[in-house]
Amino acid sequence: MSTVVLDNVSKIYPGGVLAVDRFNLRAEDGELLVLLGPSGCGKSTLLRMIAGLEEITSGDLWIDGRMANHLPPRDRDVAMVFQNGALYPHRTVRGNLSFPLEIAKADPSLVKDRVIELSKALHIDETLDRRPGTLSGGQRQRVAMGRAIVRQPSLFLMDEPLSNLDAGMRTELRMEISSLVRALGVTTIYVTHDQVEALTLADRIAIMNRGVLQDVGTPGQIYNDPATAFVAAFLSSQQLNLLSPQVRTPQNQYILLDFGPHQITMPWTDPRAYAVSQHTGGTIIVGIRPDALAPVPETYDGASFQGRVRTLEYHGHEWLAYVEAGLPAVAVPEPPDPRQNGKAANGGGPSRARSMMRRLLSGGEREPEQEQEPESMLNGASISGTHRRADLIVRLGSRPVWRAGEHARVGVDLNRLMLFTNDGGRIDPPRR
Repeated sequence: MSTVVLDNVSKIYPGGVLAVDRFNLRAEDGELLVLLGPSGCGKSTLLRMIAGLEEITSGDLWIDGRMANHLPPRDRDVAMVFQNGALYPHRTVRGNLSFPLEIAKADPSLVKDRVIELSKALHIDETLDRRPGTLSGGQRQRVAMGRAIVRQPSLFLMDEPLSNLDAGMRTELRMEISSLVRALGVTTIYVTHDQVEALTLADRIAIMNRGVLQDVGTPGQIYNDPATAFVAAFLSSQQLNLLSPQVRTPQNQYILLDFGPHQITMPWTDPRAYAVSQHTGGTIIVGIRPDALAPVPETYDGASFQGRVRTLEYHGHEWLAYVEAGLPAVAVPEPPDPRQNGKAANGGGPSRARSMMRRLLSGGEREPEQEQEPESMLNGASISGTHRRADLIVRLGSRPVWRAGEHARVGVDLNRLMLFTNDGGRIDPPRR
């Protein structure tokens, strides 16, 4: 088994294109760590550097306590599963599964027994004498997984292995990957852009954007207490409501979040109240997931918005309502794109990632600079987690309680408000 440590790892391609920017992360022995982020954010590049398929420009890679920057791939004891399976088309399933052991000159009887045992575990034992071209996509990915597992490496690297499969097959194979990896106890780094895969598979999730580590933690930590507005928006199955109220403290009695046509009060007993009050006279960003909003009667006197139901969407298991409440949405603040200037952005990940890395690394790090993109803010550009119209997205459950065109009052769960500064960083309560 292996631990993997990335210490300020960067990758710069010819021409000054920065793909990974001073990345710090540790994968524990036996952990299933998921790298999550949008397409082109550097996830696969990072995985290929760990595998030895890409050269590290700067920083250090440690595998099982050994510096691995210049180790050839064959000496890293790593097995990789690619998006397309990458099977040998001229060999049967049996031949593909046995190939790594044959290269290692394992005993033929051991090879035969291990191939049969593994094929049964992966439910491909009936395809052993068939060639990859005759298999379904799900069967080919099972063979690719089996070929990686059969020689029992100390580290698995999986690069979006389920992205080419249909939804039903993805669910089935996701369960098999989870059970197999945990049964074997092998450290696994799994790359995906699918938040459902990340939440259901991971022991911990590391979220990337533009080559920069945004957040790292357990699925519960990442989902319920995201380090940045980008993380909150990206890890939402429905679009996130992102709003920008002005902060006021009327006669110092409470915190008032003034959204223009609507106001929400936050009592001083809220652990975040003091930190929010530091923005008095300015604005902050408030993130509200659709399931933190709910229909309430007109007599409701708690925190709420009101407006007109513009449209309803049926999603099979639930309905979503789009409510016009006069609350303009804001775009997701993102770090500057290092690919545009060829220079490393100041960074090393947000506070949670840095605090975890301080236990194994020395030296200070600087926060990544956060910039808003004026053109996107003005034009409502299609950025992950934003919506063009000034609508509140409300999750209604299996039965709609409103009709399009009706007046609606929407209750707000104050405990589930996610609060960020204008540059997208989380507003944390003061430490005691």
